[in-house]
Amino acid sequence: MSDAPRHIRPPVWLILLGLAQLALHHWVPGPRLLSPPWINLGLLPGFAGVLLVLWSVWLGRRRGTPMVPFTESTRLLDEGPYRVSRNPIYLGLTLILASVALFLGTTTPWLPVASLFLILRKRFVLREEALLRARFGPAYEAYLRRVRRWI
Repeated sequence: MSDAPRHIRPPVWLILLGLAQLALHHWVPGPRLLSPPWINLGLLPGFAGVLLVLWSVWLGRRRGTPMVPFTESTRLLDEGPYRVSRNPIYLGLTLILASVALFLGTTTPWLPVASLFLILRKRFVLREEALLRARFGPAYEAYLRRVRRWI
């Protein structure tokens, strides 16, 4: 059931788009949004994103369900960060990239943030939702009604 090896995994997208942010900031930064010392505020969403990813992965491993995209889930997680977001790992990755954009302080590094959001939605979230709907049926439908996709 897993077709994950054919896909670039989300952490790789994070790294690639983080490099794109640095390149954009260096070569075509656009207008400055934040200046020092205010750019240090960019560390806050990054810290929150890292904690969210780590908490989500820890919970999945603790409950014994695979955390690799498109691997068949053995359990529907609806506790911890999964009570607030159906995709806390993807939300955390997006927060990390937004943190980099804030820290750089210019406009163009926000383009990869939007790109990550769209890539995660199209390549992962929508496909995973279909797999979870097929695997968990009514329990997943109830979860969809209770918990938002992102926040």
